[in-house]
Amino acid sequence: MDNGHIRLSSAQGRWVLLTTVLGSGIALLDGTVVNVALPALGDDLRADMAGLQWTVNAYTLTLAGLILLGGSLGDRYGRRKVFLIGVVWFAIASALCGLAPNVETLIAARALQGVGGALLTPGSLAIIQASYVREDRPKAIGAWSGLGGMAAAVGPLLGGWLVETVGWRWVFLINLPLAALVVAVGLRHAPESRDVEATGRFDVLGAALAALALAGITYGLIALQPIPVAVGVLLGVAFVWLEIRRSPGALVPIGVFTSKVFTAVNVVTFIMYAAMGVVFFLLVVQLQVSAGFSPVTAGSAMIPVTVLMLLLSPRSGELAKRIGPRIPMTAGILICAAALLLMSRIGEGTSYVVGVLVPTALFGLGLSAAVAPLTATVLASTEERYAGVASGINNAVARTGGLLAVAAIPPLAGLTGDVFKNPAAFTTGFHTTMLVSAAMMAVASLITFLSIRGNILIDAEPPTGCPVEAPQQGR
Repeated sequence: MDNGHIRLSSAQGRWVLLTTVLGSGIALLDGTVVNVALPALGDDLRADMAGLQWTVNAYTLTLAGLILLGGSLGDRYGRRKVFLIGVVWFAIASALCGLAPNVETLIAARALQGVGGALLTPGSLAIIQASYVREDRPKAIGAWSGLGGMAAAVGPLLGGWLVETVGWRWVFLINLPLAALVVAVGLRHAPESRDVEATGRFDVLGAALAALALAGITYGLIALQPIPVAVGVLLGVAFVWLEIRRSPGALVPIGVFTSKVFTAVNVVTFIMYAAMGVVFFLLVVQLQVSAGFSPVTAGSAMIPVTVLMLLLSPRSGELAKRIGPRIPMTAGILICAAALLLMSRIGEGTSYVVGVLVPTALFGLGLSAAVAPLTATVLASTEERYAGVASGINNAVARTGGLLAVAAIPPLAGLTGDVFKNPAAFTTGFHTTMLVSAAMMAVASLITFLSIRGNILIDAEPPTGCPVEAPQQGR
């Protein structure tokens, strides 16, 4: 069939959905299973707390820095081609992670994984958008988003089971057979598509400056060294200057920030996802190190978040369209802050039902109320021709928030060195980070309340779903 003429109900339509779900799913799965494996791989590779931070951040760093470039490459050279190259790249990097003899090699391989993720992540949704007939696209995106959410829910359990049975290395090696299936199905069934009007040069220098700026700031925050942070900030300033000079052909068209609502919502996104990044990084470690939970039990802690988002996010989007996004977002983010205050009490002797299930379920309710309206507001606050750019910017902002928070907040709370081997010291630092994250959520809620007026969503379609690890993708 021609591009844009595939029916979701057809055999080819189901195969296309399978390859896009599995492709984005391996990146999403990797993001949820690795945190569960951190204590085990830290012991095996004799890594300190900084090594664990870099194991998470090396991936996020290259993904956040290159994801906009990855989307542009797909538009120019073929979305299926770049998507499948990203899948193969991701698989090779996963093999390197699984075979890593030391934490330094693991960190380098994780950075390579992020490059693969930056190529495949934008491509999965772009393939759906370009392949299906217009009337089937919302349903296809909803199925893609919902099945991606299932991957987010299964990931921690799978990661915990792998760590307990065959070892942490299989958290990475399991990506290989999944990637092989994606490539086989994609080559046979997914149609190729590209933007025939895409012209001009790629903003490679802009992408490089963004990645180097994030790398400098991240390294300086983790190592508590001011010079790399200063260099990173200077590179960030150079990036902004370059984007202004190159607009409108820049990696990040500065013109989209003339919308005050778009700018404010991205500030809210940065703060909100910074707090979320700290929670996802430390909670499963705290449950294993201090509360004495098994990897499987610890990995199940965030399942209520994903389940509630899958069930309630579409309804939240509809509510926001009727009454405006201000109240659902403000209330949802405040509920998240309350949940983090409850999480700050997790420690030795914590019961799963009262101490873990209640705050994580409350956290899930808050995110369910806030994320879908936030996503819809990002799209509604810019011109329609900037929809893809706005989505990509918000995605990168969210990942950057998590990246910098995971780099900065744990060391400032005393989580350095071999502290993850000392339950009492780790608990003290964990409590501090949850309180800081709760305060960040409260600030994000206040900014939301003060900056959003009226019902900007009256003519916008709410998103059909949003996986918890990367809600921005479900657009």
